[in-house]
Amino acid sequence: MYTVRTIEGQLNARGVKIAIVASRFNDFVVQHLIDGAVDCLVRHGASLDDISVIRVPGAYELPLLCKKLAERAQYHGIIALGAVIRGATPHFDYVCAEASKGIAQVALQSGLPIGFGLLTTDNLEQAIERAGAHAGNKGAETAAAVLETIRVMEQL
Repeated sequence: MYTVRTIEGQLNARGVKIAIVASRFNDFVVQHLIDGAVDCLVRHGASLDDISVIRVPGAYELPLLCKKLAERAQYHGIIALGAVIRGATPHFDYVCAEASKGIAQVALQSGLPIGFGLLTTDNLEQAIERAGAHAGNKGAETAAAVLETIRVMEQL
């Protein structure tokens, strides 16, 4: 049996400054994601004074605001939250593709942990499930992933 060094992050939010960038579109779903993210951060030691929520019109605007916040270098991580629900036109595909590519690009270019909490669902029921009904709360899961990534990066 071999023993290898393993680097893992802890869910410890003490002293961590987090920005939550959230879309207003589909707010009846997104607000549950925000609540889940804030709850996760506070349960793991974050101060409410260290959490900022920035609202944008929709998912398409998430990458630009994530980029602006990353450039300011005042946050340890960013949580991007939104909900895009498929409709009868291809608009869904364009918004989801550009938002996801943009958020990933900002994270890679800035080196800042950015959590991807953008729901991309086929219908309203799926969105509600992922915002806290039956499939957990993806806002909380995204917050936990950002915390863990911050703590891993501190060790590298």
